[in-house]
Amino acid sequence: EVQLVESGGGLVQPGGSLRLSCAASGFTFGSVGMTWVRQAPGKGPEWVSGMYSGGSSTNYADSVKGRFTISRDNGGNTVYLQMNSLKPEDTALYYCRARLNGIDYRGKGTLVNVSS
Repeated sequence: EVQLVESGGGLVQPGGSLRLSCAASGFTFGSVGMTWVRQAPGKGPEWVSGMYSGGSSTNYADSVKGRFTISRDNGGNTVYLQMNSLKPEDTALYYCRARLNGIDYRGKGTLVNVSS
């Protein structure tokens, strides 16, 4: 059974940092590209960042470029999202996603609230 479990969210002041984690199981993690997606209250999902299976290539949405960094630990079956210089507009439910055999799997997400 494919499982993705996010953690690391919380309340943080503007300018602060958080590190999100996504623990994966039920598939060969090292062979699958992983992405982070967020959904702000009342809005649709927004792709945030992605990393290929080998970790050699990463991509970021313009809204987070230079502030967020995606990384992965294939031995630990975990993908991370380091978020720095957080802004109120980064407030959202963040979840990781994996596409396996044409099917998208996602976790329940972790809530990030950037507020003073």
